[in-house]
Amino acid sequence: MAKCEICDKKVSFGKKYSHSHIRTNRAWKPNVQKVRVIINGAPKKIYICTRCLRSGKVKRAV
Repeated sequence: MAKCEICDKKVSFGKKYSHSHIRTNRAWKPNVQKVRVIINGAPKKIYICTRCLRSGKVKRAV
């Protein structure tokens, strides 16, 4: 499973509770996109979460 290479955001696990309070396992997955960005002056494809993209933590390659 992919994780954000900037903020290290990854899948987190927990329980899902039904109306009758039956517990089952579930996962919360981050919104991770594969994007071409400029790293050390060269374009490179890396996985970045949309929060890092929106906040401008990386420069996109056009």
